[in-house]
Amino acid sequence: MKTLGHWLASPWRRSAAAVIAGALPVLAYPAPSLWWCAYIALVPWILLVRTAPTGKRAAYDGWWGGFGFMLAMHHWLLPFLHVFTFVLAALLGALWALWGWLVHRLLAGVPARRRIAAALVVVPSGWLAIELVRSWQGLGGPWGMIGSSQWQVEPALRLASVGGVWLLSFLVVAVNVAVAVLVAVRQARVPAVAGLVATAAAASAAWALSPRPAVDGQVRIAVVQPGVIDGGKSADRRFAREEQLTRRLAGQDVDLIVWGESSVGFDLGDRPDLARRLAGLSRATGADILVNVDARRSDVPGIYKSSVLVGPDGLTGERYDKMRLVPFGEYVPARSLLGWATSVGKAAGEDRRRGSQPVVMNVRDDLRVGPMVCFETAFPDMTRHLTREGVDVLIGQSSTSTFQQSWAPEQHASLAALRAAETGRPMVHGTLTGVSAVYGPSGQRVGSWLGTDASATQVYEIPLAHGTTPYVRLGDWTVHAAMLILAAWAAGEGVRTLRLRRSAPEPRVPPVRTAHGSPARPGR
Repeated sequence: MKTLGHWLASPWRRSAAAVIAGALPVLAYPAPSLWWCAYIALVPWILLVRTAPTGKRAAYDGWWGGFGFMLAMHHWLLPFLHVFTFVLAALLGALWALWGWLVHRLLAGVPARRRIAAALVVVPSGWLAIELVRSWQGLGGPWGMIGSSQWQVEPALRLASVGGVWLLSFLVVAVNVAVAVLVAVRQARVPAVAGLVATAAAASAAWALSPRPAVDGQVRIAVVQPGVIDGGKSADRRFAREEQLTRRLAGQDVDLIVWGESSVGFDLGDRPDLARRLAGLSRATGADILVNVDARRSDVPGIYKSSVLVGPDGLTGERYDKMRLVPFGEYVPARSLLGWATSVGKAAGEDRRRGSQPVVMNVRDDLRVGPMVCFETAFPDMTRHLTREGVDVLIGQSSTSTFQQSWAPEQHASLAALRAAETGRPMVHGTLTGVSAVYGPSGQRVGSWLGTDASATQVYEIPLAHGTTPYVRLGDWTVHAAMLILAAWAAGEGVRTLRLRRSAPEPRVPPVRTAHGSPARPGR
């Protein structure tokens, strides 16, 4: 232990260790999908931070660990943004500087039981504050929230219906704090075990009491995934391949056909020939087709990404314009300052335009769907809003074509399981190039995935459920509770500091010289 402490005395070695420790949680996400790793992956990082010689050094450890976490989570952006990926990781990693200071404040040295009890709720609350800030769309959205690593764990999905992915993040971090205390502080093992037991008891109670979505119907939805199509006239060749695959669905009694993001590269108002071909496909298959148009519009200025519903008679008028755009991929934030990113990577050369509101589409008299595009499926508030508006099925149209040889397609597909569990509504994740997936109203997988090597169609028999989950009804109550915990702790620390200052002994002040006397000649 002394040897390790001596090795970590070097600031550069300590920073390198923090980067590695911060990157470990990525193993819990797809593609590795070692979900159990999430409950111990933060322990090395916490142990490193608590041994920092000062609070300032702990903040640096938090920053470097955050850099490692963000870089590992978004490593697949490297071919797209190149060196700018490191810049983004460093900027977002700074959010963990205050978290590092917080961990050190509560767990450094031999913490008293009161401090450990506080750490079990304050440290997870600090982590949620970071996830809240970086969930802002301009910072890249809530991709890689630590709770989302539990997308395939049935009890965790049940808890997501109570408090969303936020509750899962809180519980995962709380367990990591307790394990770190068990490992490092022998005198505090009793409160650490008590914290683990309390966490397990609270989670079990929420799991047992949370309502299960009652299945009350079924719908047949087909996903068309054309696969990777590059080269000249790729938009025309992609449309032809999608048309060919869709014709195979004739006679299969499907209710809706979903094409992926950017499946149509031309504005349908400007290309009536394509609109007629789509209408013909709808008549041949007996189902409406939800396509995604990525093109400059003929009726309004600018490029939009739009979910458009086509029926047997042509365009139905149902249209959703993407509201939350991918930073650098679809627009460049503060282009006047950061426009240079287009010269070092594949950042958007022209900003796409935003839609103004979510849309619920009526596919037939008794089926309402809520479309989202690309990384909008990472935002739990969007699916919660659509559920409140009365959707029966949530639909995400995505591409991920640029990131085929990375973990991004699997990570993206896994998010739909959480959105389904949170809302109690099934979700379809249809893509151009994989991974396409469907999940039932409890977050359970329906059918098989279409992987990144597939160019095919898949028909899914999807169970329908209605009713309202606690998360849809109560919203982000976990986040609000975390902010109250942080505020209460900060107020308590402020009061404690003030009391210590007041109780400190007054400094001894030497006698003041006067005209009538001095320390050397008293009385004069």
